[in-house]
Amino acid sequence: MSLVYKVSGLRHAFSGRPALRCDALSVEAGSIVGIRGPNGAGKSTLLSILAFLLTPDEGQVLFLGRPGRVGDVALRRAAVLMPQDPALLRRRVEDNVVYGLKARGVPEGDAASQALDLVGLDPARYLRRWWWELSGGEARRVALASRLSLSPSVLLLDEPTASLDPESSGLVAQALGAARERRGLTAVIVSHDGEWLDACCDQVYRLSPPEGLQPAITENRPCAL
Repeated sequence: MSLVYKVSGLRHAFSGRPALRCDALSVEAGSIVGIRGPNGAGKSTLLSILAFLLTPDEGQVLFLGRPGRVGDVALRRAAVLMPQDPALLRRRVEDNVVYGLKARGVPEGDAASQALDLVGLDPARYLRRWWWELSGGEARRVALASRLSLSPSVLLLDEPTASLDPESSGLVAQALGAARERRGLTAVIVSHDGEWLDACCDQVYRLSPPEGLQPAITENRPCAL
């Protein structure tokens, strides 16, 4: 299977304070990889580097076999980040889901309906709803749908189940599994919820200072809750 990411020797610091050490990481196409660890271990920093939003102080990130760099528009569109608090626009659900497509000048077609269906939200019921009519779990899935509508090669998720109840967390996992099955999506997920990651991911790593990134002791299995 081909590699989407091959990372080696990453180091990054903020104001001279070490923030990330990642000696090696490989992510296969179509895989779902989890990363967990304590606050301050560099998890969000690693996602920002993988999304080509941040240039590391040291090391290399190969994306589909070629070096990635900040400012490469094609890479930014291929690797899409959903932050920990993905605020919705104060608009209807449909407008939220297709906002990124409009910004890119891409025809919308039925992208909103397809993306909502992918995350388990009935388009007939949700397309015309306002943002304030959504529960926390529904809002998180709408935010996920807005990223999936862009058809990224890789989705990078920072704490996608934060503040969600177990049922909503399970629905997020189902959405990721459906996106992989139907679209071949690759995902890298940062979460404090180790049990959820263990159930959802093919591989789970632990990121902690000063050891850096290490395989976590977990039973790896596909995301198919």
